[in-house]
Amino acid sequence: MTRFFLFLAIAGLLASCASYRQNIMFKPTDAAPAEAYQREAVAVSKDYIIQPSDLLEIDIFSNKGERIIDPNPEISNPANTNTANQNRRRFQYLVDAKGEVKLPMIGTLRLVGLTLREAEQVAQKEFEAYFKEAFVVMSFVNKRIVLLGAVGGQVIPLTNPTITLAEALAMGKGLPNDSKAHNIRVIRGDAVYQVDFSTIEGYRKGNMIMESGDIVYVEPIRRPFTEAVRDNGGLLSIIIGLATLGVIIYGQQ
Repeated sequence: MTRFFLFLAIAGLLASCASYRQNIMFKPTDAAPAEAYQREAVAVSKDYIIQPSDLLEIDIFSNKGERIIDPNPEISNPANTNTANQNRRRFQYLVDAKGEVKLPMIGTLRLVGLTLREAEQVAQKEFEAYFKEAFVVMSFVNKRIVLLGAVGGQVIPLTNPTITLAEALAMGKGLPNDSKAHNIRVIRGDAVYQVDFSTIEGYRKGNMIMESGDIVYVEPIRRPFTEAVRDNGGLLSIIIGLATLGVIIYGQQ
């Protein structure tokens, strides 16, 4: 009887250990293998291209942007617009499904497929009808990547077009102790890139430039026994209780 209950307890523990890998994401399969990538193909620094659903923040100035660098606005502008500047709101403009942006005064502009600098030049020409030597500054608002896995669920904004994988991980507070530095996966559209940051060589080859929409998954280190006990504590308590009860009953016979 004692051996039976002991066997039952061990069998329950082994069965519970099978559940500890359920939260592993993006496992390589035959349908979607983790492919080896070429650094030249993914680490080329390039300007972001405006796409539908992008949010743009746009500032317009006159006199080639004089107000931006004017050290004495109270002299060049006797009316003194300090209060107005302090209260100036920043507006965001959505690129619609057609690739167009509706802007004040000039109406609709098609900006999809352009870089920010190219879009600024297009807008400046249009605003020349209303401002003397118009100066336009554009920036993206919603370019971002997602960090998952051992680093937790985080959304990291891409504040410039040259943020690398290492910088993105640092912005997410780095790699915790329970993460596998040799098994970092970058999912970009239909491609999956496997990066090894456990060595200097792996870092040099894999420190790719991030693109908006990338998903970075850092596989966590698994602790089967601890996680099995945590996830199946109730079942194990019942099994151990039954085993203890069986031993007591058997000992009294």
